[in-house]
Formats: sequence, structure tokens, C-alpha cells
Amino acid sequence: MIAFRILLVIMISGILGYTSIVGINHGWNLFPVFFGDIAAMTWSGQFNLDFTCLLTFSGLWLAWRHHFSVGGLLLGLLGAVGGTMVLAPYLLFVSVKANGNTKEILMGKIRANC
Repeated sequence: MIAFRILLVIMISGILGYTSIVGINHGWNLFPVFFGDIAAMTWSGQFNLDFTCLLTFSGLWLAWRHHFSVGGLLLGLLGAVGGTMVLAPYLLFVSVKANGNTKEILMGKIRANC
């Protein structure tokens, strides 16, 4: 679990640093570029479409883990849009809160205790 948490901290630091540099150098208007690449049918667009599918899975998992409650749906939407900047801190938080219990991390406290 320590290695996983270290990986999460590295991911959080890396993505925040990289995003900051890209935002400063190219502006903060990601969506036209992101969806423009998909519309252009390029390899960048293929990657972006695949990534969008992964973000959708991430958002659905977050919402499911919180029983599709209003908070869970909002968290899922945030995760689907925010990607690693949302999911990595979330996983770091729940891994500490669950005291490393992988079943609880993946399924939530209620489902893990069934």
C-alpha cells in the first residue's frame, strides 16, 4: 500500500506540474483542442476518444462506489472531467481512510462489509 500511495503522490505532483506548464504556455481552453483532435480523426483524436472512455469508466466507478447518491453523481462527474487530478487524490484519501483495506477502497465501506 505504501508503494501505491507513493505512486499516487508522484502522479498528483506530475499531473499538476505538467498541467500548470501547459496551461501557462498554451492557455486553459482544453476542450476545443481535445474534441477538435477527435473530430479530425487523427491518432491524437483516437487517444483522446480512448481516454474519454476511460474517464467515463472512472466517473461511473466513483458514482457507483457512492451508491449513485447526489454526492456520488457529482463526484463521478468531477472525476470524468478531472481525470487523474481528481481520481489520484481521491484514491490517496480513501486508501488512508480505509487503512489500506483494498476491498473497502474498491467497493466502499458498505459493500465491503456485506
